[in-house]
Amino acid sequence: MILVVNRLNALGALGADNYPFLTMRLLSVAFLALALVLTPALAIAFGATAPVSARQNDARLDQLFDTLQTTANDREAHIAETRIWNLWFQSGRPDIDHLLALGGEALNRGDFKEALDRYNDVIEKDPDFAEGWNRRATLYFMMGEYEASIADIESTLALEPRHFGALSGLGLVNIRLERFGAAIEAFEAALEVNPHMPGARQNIRLLRRRGQDI
Repeated sequence: MILVVNRLNALGALGADNYPFLTMRLLSVAFLALALVLTPALAIAFGATAPVSARQNDARLDQLFDTLQTTANDREAHIAETRIWNLWFQSGRPDIDHLLALGGEALNRGDFKEALDRYNDVIEKDPDFAEGWNRRATLYFMMGEYEASIADIESTLALEPRHFGALSGLGLVNIRLERFGAAIEAFEAALEVNPHMPGARQNIRLLRRRGQDI
């Protein structure tokens, strides 16, 4: 989510309910970015290699997360984030990657039923692949099934506790549920893993400001 959502997640205009957060439309666009697949061309452009087998337990992730923790250089952080997403998005199985792609295509055209069928297939065939759960969490959010989205985010985090995209998404879901304290905790947890998330920082500031105004 971070490649796109750090921009979309920088909070915008007041919503109809007068919360100083993203409108529902922007929330949906931001969360949809969780479902975007990094193309090989984009990965190469940022210096990422295309692994034969990746996913959340790839040994290269540790060094990339160390980079996020230690670098003060925005470009280095951006490259590390890109490489992390490139690894997360690859299951190491062509059949699973194909199903993910089909689900993403369906989601992008608004065919939620087809997308749900494909993500269900991914999870049934490979329940240990964190990004399958994360994609379905995105879909459930867009469908307004917020508790189901949280359940899938929890499954994502059980497999990859460092998934800053899922943690940030959890914050967005909790905003929609008006669980503002839980939203702050989720954004803070995302920042502990990846400090290079200005949108999450702004969300926290505005959530705290809202609490002071009550």
